[in-house]
Amino acid sequence: MLEFTVNGESVRVEVDPGTPLLWVLRDTLKLNGTKYACGRSLCGACTVHVDGSPVRACVMPIESAANRAVTTIEGLGAEKPHPLQTAWIEANVPQCGYCQSGQIMSAAALLASNPNPSDADIDVAMAGNLCRCGTYDRIRKAIKTAGARIRDDRAAVRDDNRSTVT
Repeated sequence: MLEFTVNGESVRVEVDPGTPLLWVLRDTLKLNGTKYACGRSLCGACTVHVDGSPVRACVMPIESAANRAVTTIEGLGAEKPHPLQTAWIEANVPQCGYCQSGQIMSAAALLASNPNPSDADIDVAMAGNLCRCGTYDRIRKAIKTAGARIRDDRAAVRDDNRSTVT
């Protein structure tokens, strides 16, 4: 029996410890937002966060997730849409949509640590996330838009904190 947290909820699963995290998420926990594509960590469609870092769920054995926090696309905007999710729609990023959850999860990890990424930062963070429809320019635009919103939200919180302290 393995225990870990998925999208803020503690779960226990009884599966072979070598089973890829992807299949536990999709088949055991019925969280189908994380996609299977290459199965070899080459395309990024299966990207989730483990303890806040992006990982490829298709190659990560479930035993490596034991006692850790996993966030899937379903958990990213659970309370309200993540700024990336709204920017993604506004920039009309999705075409076929297959890579989108992995793209968003990689971008969310980037913006969590760097809400003002340069083009080079985006290129590094998004390397290995393939889009067969070629919407890379729209992906970059959505990331920059979401980053600006995150920065604005943080500035508003700082301003609110200052006004309540004085």
